[in-house]
Amino acid sequence: MKIFLVALFLSFQINLFAQNASNIHQNAIVIDTHGDILFNQISSGIDVGKLQSSGNFDLVRAKKGGLDVQFFSVWCDETGDYKLANRQIDSLYSLINRYPDRIKLVRTASDLEKTVKEKKMAALIGVEGGHMINDQLDYIDSLAKRGMSYLTLTWNNSTSWSSSAAEEKSGKVKPENAGLNDFGKQVVQRLNKLGVMVDLSHVGEKTFYDALAITSKPVIVSHSCVYNINPAPRNLSDNQIKAVGKNGGVICVNFYSGFLDSTYRGKQRNFLTKYDAELKTLTSKYGRSAAIDTVISNHKKEADEIRPPISLLIKHINYIVKLIGVNHVGLGADFDGAESFPLGMNSVADYPKITTELIKNGYSEAEIKKILGENVIRLIRENR
Repeated sequence: MKIFLVALFLSFQINLFAQNASNIHQNAIVIDTHGDILFNQISSGIDVGKLQSSGNFDLVRAKKGGLDVQFFSVWCDETGDYKLANRQIDSLYSLINRYPDRIKLVRTASDLEKTVKEKKMAALIGVEGGHMINDQLDYIDSLAKRGMSYLTLTWNNSTSWSSSAAEEKSGKVKPENAGLNDFGKQVVQRLNKLGVMVDLSHVGEKTFYDALAITSKPVIVSHSCVYNINPAPRNLSDNQIKAVGKNGGVICVNFYSGFLDSTYRGKQRNFLTKYDAELKTLTSKYGRSAAIDTVISNHKKEADEIRPPISLLIKHINYIVKLIGVNHVGLGADFDGAESFPLGMNSVADYPKITTELIKNGYSEAEIKKILGENVIRLIRENR
């Protein structure tokens, strides 16, 4: 009987914990500051308004996961341009026109909050890479009019006016040419004037500090992690994290395994080497990115074994909180932009797991709400 009563008590406690986590999650505004949905949408023609069997995002799973606000990334590689950026924005407009009762484009914090109260997803636009403005300041104006809420100053490639983390660290950009030139500083000033957030993910260290020196508004780091936990070239050093805190900005933690886990790339390399013949065949048909996704899908059990635990994602959040406080952390998953995420984080439907882990780590309800979305709402408001 005693064992039965203990088991009953433990079951009650577990159910109470789950109910508390669910209540906190439902009462929070959950924001993801970076999802690579639009490029996939125009490439494949999928309708993310409907449940998808692949990928990490659709409106059905977003609803299930309590995701209230999605920043739709406008992305292309270094060969893309302003026209491609507009094609992706067109595809978001098309999605909204098809499902006006489920999703709405917003530009301000008050519109965001109003839309969430209406039980619709609030959609915002983040343009990932300054190369997409084609060295034209007036293109910034045009993108802002179409809804751009942040501009990532670089992607992995540098521009004529800003240097990227990838190219600064690799030595492709010489130290004397790194950072923002006069035009780059004008870009930051124009963004400030228009109320568009300056995004410092992907940028080189010199660009990072040049942007902080010129900006009059708090910045966003839309999808980056902690260098001291995983020394990936575009993760943030302690000094960079502190600088964002001093600026009043927000660092949104990336969920990609390769940025979270310092051991992941070696494990992935061994995994892909094992299936090298299959990978080569698939690459010749579909391209390398799609080939990697297919190999992972074909050997899911083994691929899952190299994914980091969700606790490592929380470790990055904890690190930033300890260094600069809970007011400067958010979530920028990078869903649909990478091949691997922590075990259990398979799509936007899994966002409640973040809330559960934050509770386990001792965060209060007020602190959890800040991390899930309130910090980013404050940032949007302060940039307008």
